[in-house]
Amino acid sequence: MENPARVVFARDTRASGSRLAGVLNAALTATEVNFSDLKFMTTPQLHYVVRCKNTLGTQYEYGEPTEQGYYEKLAKAFKGVMRGLKVKGSLTVDCANGVGGPKLRELLKYLPGPEEGGIDIKVINDDVINPDSLNFDTKQRAPPSSKAAALDRCASLDGDADRLVYYFVDESNVFRLLDGDRIATLAAAFIGDLTKNAGIAQHLKIGIIQTAYANGASTEYIEKVLKLPSVCTNTGVKHLHHAALRYDVGVYFEANGHGTITFSENALKIIKSTEPQSPAQQRALECLQGLTDLINQAVGDAISDMLLVEAILAHKGWTPKEWLCTYTDLPSRLVRVEVADRSIFKAYDAERKLESPAGLQLKIESLQSRYNKGRSFARASGTEDAVRVYAEAASRSVADDLATRVANAVRDAGAAKEILQS
Repeated sequence: MENPARVVFARDTRASGSRLAGVLNAALTATEVNFSDLKFMTTPQLHYVVRCKNTLGTQYEYGEPTEQGYYEKLAKAFKGVMRGLKVKGSLTVDCANGVGGPKLRELLKYLPGPEEGGIDIKVINDDVINPDSLNFDTKQRAPPSSKAAALDRCASLDGDADRLVYYFVDESNVFRLLDGDRIATLAAAFIGDLTKNAGIAQHLKIGIIQTAYANGASTEYIEKVLKLPSVCTNTGVKHLHHAALRYDVGVYFEANGHGTITFSENALKIIKSTEPQSPAQQRALECLQGLTDLINQAVGDAISDMLLVEAILAHKGWTPKEWLCTYTDLPSRLVRVEVADRSIFKAYDAERKLESPAGLQLKIESLQSRYNKGRSFARASGTEDAVRVYAEAASRSVADDLATRVANAVRDAGAAKEILQS
C-alpha cells in the first residue's frame, strides 16, 4: 500500500470525453496520484501502453510505452512477416468517424506505401471534428461514401477501434460480411500451418474460443476441417480472454469482430529458442515471431487485427472471395424480446441453455429439433429488460421461423411469470 498509485488514461472522440477526462484529472490530482493523460487514443493503444508500463524491466517487456512505440512495433512486425511478399490490391477502411481514423493515418506513415510494394489503404469516414458523425448510419452494408468496386477488400472499425469486420460486394452486387468468426478461423489456420512448417506443432496447443453467438458452420469448420479444439464461453471479452490463456496459442473473437490472439510464456520460449533445420523452418519461425509482435495481445485491436488479416491474405494469395469460400454460414436471426423482468431468465452452459423460467428450455429444444440444422438460445440482456433470441437453421426462412417461435415462447414465459407474481 506504500507504493504510489500510477494511472494512465486517454479518451476517444465522443463529445462526453472532454468532461469525463477533466473530472478524472481533478480526482487524481486531489488524491495525489501519479497520472498521465495521454489525450486521444484508441482503446487498444491505451491497453498497449498499460501493458508496456507494467512489464518494463521484466523479461516479458512488451515495448515502448508511447503511441509512437505502438506504431513502430506494429510496423516493424508487419514488415518482418511480409518480407518477400506484396499486398495485392487496395483496402478501403471505414473508421466510423471515430478515433481510429487519425490513428490509422498516423500508422500509415510508418508502413511502406503502395509505391514501395507495401500496403495501399484508403481511409474513409474519418471525420472526428463533428461528434454527431460518430457511428452515424451504421447498417450491415457497405458505407454509402465508399468508392470500393465489386470484389474490392473493405473493412470497418468501430468508434474506439477495438472491433474489426471485413466485407466485399460480389459480382452480383450482394454484400458479403467476413466477421469475427471468419477472422478467428483464418488466423488459427494460418498459425497452425506455421507451427507445422516450423516443426513445433506437437509442442503447442492451439485453441479457438467462441461464444454462443458464433455461427454453427464456423464451429463445425474449426472442429472437422482445422481439427482444433473449440471452446464456448459466456458472452463478454473477459470470459474469452481468460479461456484463451489456458492454451499456448489462444485465438478468440466475438462475432462482432472484437478479439485477439494470446501466446503463452511456453509458446514464446519455444518460438524463440527452436533451432531451424531448414530455410523453410527458419522462415516459419520468423513469421511466428513477427506475429507475436504484430498481434496486440493485451486486448482486441482493430488496427492490429487488420494488419494480421492483410498479412495472412498476402501469404495465402487469397482475395476476400476465396476467404469466404472456406465455409458457408448458416442463415441466422437475432430477435429482441422486451420482458418485464429479465432476472428470471437464468442461463447456464455458456449461456446456451436456460435453467429458468421452468420448462422454457425444453420448449426451445423441442422447437429447434423440428428444423434442419436448427439451433436456438435465449439470453437476458445485461443492460435492459429484454431477452435476445438467437436462431440459425439450414435456410433463411427456416431460421426466421425458428427465431419467431422461440421469441414467442420467451414472451409467453415472461408474461406467465408476471401473472403469477401479480
